[in-house]
Amino acid sequence: MKPTRPLHDLGQSLWLDNITRELLDKGTLRHYIDEFSITGLTSNPSIFDGAIGGGDTYDACIREKAKSGKSGESLFIELALEDLRRAADLFRPVFDASDHVDGWVSMEVSPLLAGDTQGSIEAARRIHRQADRPNLFVKIPGTPEGIPAIEESIFAGVPINVTLLFSREHYLAAAEAYLRGIERRLEAGLDPRVGSVASLFVSRWDVAVKDKVPAELRNQLGIAMAGRTYRAYRELLASPRWRRLADAGAQPQRLLWASTGTKDPDASDTLYVEALAAPDTIDTIPEKTLQAFAEHGALKGAMAVDGGDADAMLARFAQAGIDIDALAIKLQQEGAQSFVKSWQQLLQRIADKSVALAER
Repeated sequence: MKPTRPLHDLGQSLWLDNITRELLDKGTLRHYIDEFSITGLTSNPSIFDGAIGGGDTYDACIREKAKSGKSGESLFIELALEDLRRAADLFRPVFDASDHVDGWVSMEVSPLLAGDTQGSIEAARRIHRQADRPNLFVKIPGTPEGIPAIEESIFAGVPINVTLLFSREHYLAAAEAYLRGIERRLEAGLDPRVGSVASLFVSRWDVAVKDKVPAELRNQLGIAMAGRTYRAYRELLASPRWRRLADAGAQPQRLLWASTGTKDPDASDTLYVEALAAPDTIDTIPEKTLQAFAEHGALKGAMAVDGGDADAMLARFAQAGIDIDALAIKLQQEGAQSFVKSWQQLLQRIADKSVALAER
């Protein structure tokens, strides 16, 4: 039995943090589903940039779409959704068998809309409609401008993956937006079952402080932030407010661990996967990390419902001079800027390829 199976049996979903046409064409994603208990996947502009720029797999489609007058964002969205529809169809049996809890794929709205609430709402609706798959999440960042877009999208019945969350406070803001959207649906007599996940980024915390804390604290901050957030998640699921919505038929907005690949070459390559084993959560895993865990990872127990020693560990970081609240804001802003950069690189790559392919 692969080490990924005990995680699945614990109640944690394992999603691949990658998609390429090659993964689909060669049957690699099918293999991960069958052998590594993968039950969903996520994508982002960096992933697609690497996939499109990594070879000629997409060239024929780019040439064809460019000839028909497509360019820029619209061309990319068509390319991405072609892949994501195929992936969504592979996960459809899981989606159906889990009563729509699992088996999802994700597509990002343009990162250029991170500060545009209304633009994000409209883009999410367009992508959801164009995707034409019930198990596709639209990603909206949990920035201050994104939070109202998340509420409106949930109210409109658009499944949302809230991305770029870094702290308990970020998570609670996203959860509040989800709850309000569902409550409004119930008040309007609409079906309360609208899928959502809240994605907490983990390893970027440790990258940010690696040269600012004593050696014994290295690679501990992200896990502590996850523990604190997991406690808030469990408390929300036990709250009377949530129980009322659940009794009315709503499904929980699941907590998702993002950025779980180890960045420190001196640390275990399965560090975060092992530390973040927790029921009723999702771990979206980079392909390299998935392969490492399947080869030599181990389930070492489930995360404590109360967050374990998270508060004590965070107090040690505060004593070391780390301002957690300020750093959370900084990481979210830097994450948004990084996605914008990747998006612009991606669109430029498609533009360059379109020109080069037209000349052949």
